[in-house]
Amino acid sequence: MSVKRLCGIPGFSIDRVANAAGNDPEILRLENLDTDLAPPDGAIAASKRAVTDDAANSYLPFTGSLELCLAVAERLGSQTHHAYDPVNEVVITCGGTEGLFDTLLAATDPGDEVILTDPTYAGMINRVRLAGAIPRLIPFLLKDGEWRLDLEALQARVTDRTRALFIMNPSMPSGAVLNLQEWRAIAKICVDRNIWLIYNAAMERILYDNRPYIHPASLPGMAERTITVGSVSKEYRMIGWRVGWVVGPATIIKDIALVHIYNVVTPTGLSQKAACSALKAPEKDVAAAVQEWEKRRNVIVERLAGLPIISAAGGWSMLLNVKELGHDSFTASELLLEHGKIAATPMRDWGERNSDQFVRLVFSNEPVSRLGDIRDRVLRSLVSG
Repeated sequence: MSVKRLCGIPGFSIDRVANAAGNDPEILRLENLDTDLAPPDGAIAASKRAVTDDAANSYLPFTGSLELCLAVAERLGSQTHHAYDPVNEVVITCGGTEGLFDTLLAATDPGDEVILTDPTYAGMINRVRLAGAIPRLIPFLLKDGEWRLDLEALQARVTDRTRALFIMNPSMPSGAVLNLQEWRAIAKICVDRNIWLIYNAAMERILYDNRPYIHPASLPGMAERTITVGSVSKEYRMIGWRVGWVVGPATIIKDIALVHIYNVVTPTGLSQKAACSALKAPEKDVAAAVQEWEKRRNVIVERLAGLPIISAAGGWSMLLNVKELGHDSFTASELLLEHGKIAATPMRDWGERNSDQFVRLVFSNEPVSRLGDIRDRVLRSLVSG
């Protein structure tokens, strides 16, 4: 019998699709946030050295090495033009997802409301539920082929019970990227209501079509209200290293550090030197990866022209509207795998308004050379049959 906190929390479906795909080399692996692009060379070299470094094989420091905290503080300082104290305003975590959960446990009480976008990462929605808070979803609307946040719905949804806005940008699974008007609307709510912005920055610099980079903590009044959660997983292609961070005002970081210590005790020691190296990599490292992912996005969008594909403005994934082709997301996922040899995750539990009509296509793990026949694969799976 499940405990109450697990009631209504579904499985991810990603692993179900991955297991069904097996090891068939003909299958396009578009279901999971992996990438075939290598991490920075320096991070790999630092990882090898760490294996024989006794200091890396320790529980201490519980909240991360000073070297890594300094590197994170410097990065956030350059992005926000706000100086962060590496000792009191940074916590190193076991990946960004641990940081997200630690933050929710430190910033909300059971029954508090947390606002998220619709759709958003199911791991965010369900961590809100696990923390005992209540997710309230604000829809992205499709306007001129791009996702735009419904600002009227956002204003209407905020109540006296709202404790935080929980925003990922670029958003996943949609690939939506907030513009300055949307960020200013979010900032105004946080300032006027004195509520937290929990900013999932996992993909923050993976932006396409020359879109500008905006960090919400750089907006007036937001440095003291923004909790930034980042990691080396996406931009630096270091998924298995499991290094993330939480950065924000000292008062809330103290509580987040306490949750972190009683949750996992310590971040991954063997990976912290590698994370330091990645954070110090030249800008061209991330830029080259973003350029390659943008090429892959472009190929899929071009090949699926005329079909209901919604191009990603950033991130690693975008959505195909399978309802317009006559299917729900689970049926479409099964048909794509069976007839098209495409592994794609159904989005039924990733939103309310934007959910079961979509499957997610992750374009970070398949090279351009393997994407050329994706139109034929989709058509024989979802249209011809």
